[in-house]
Amino acid sequence: MDTQNLRIQKGITRSKPFQIQVDGQLLFAYPGETLGTVLLANGKRAFRHTMLSGGARGIYCGMGVCFECLVTVNGQANVRACVTLAQPGDRVKRQFK
Repeated sequence: MDTQNLRIQKGITRSKPFQIQVDGQLLFAYPGETLGTVLLANGKRAFRHTMLSGGARGIYCGMGVCFECLVTVNGQANVRACVTLAQPGDRVKRQFK
């Protein structure tokens, strides 16, 4: 599956893409996209597992109120992906058990 097709293709003008690393995989991101957007655009819907039940979690509120989209960014754990802008060279790890 061409995961770039998950982004809106028509009527959008984007700047030059850059790369971030997610769980060791290089992904393209565009200026102004959040980490949550990059993950979703590349088919990654689960961002973490809960400690208690092991249930998968991802984007829920999309505005930084809940804590369902926590990821580790550049070694810093528990960063909310839905409100954190992707930066060139970011190293993101989804928080799985």
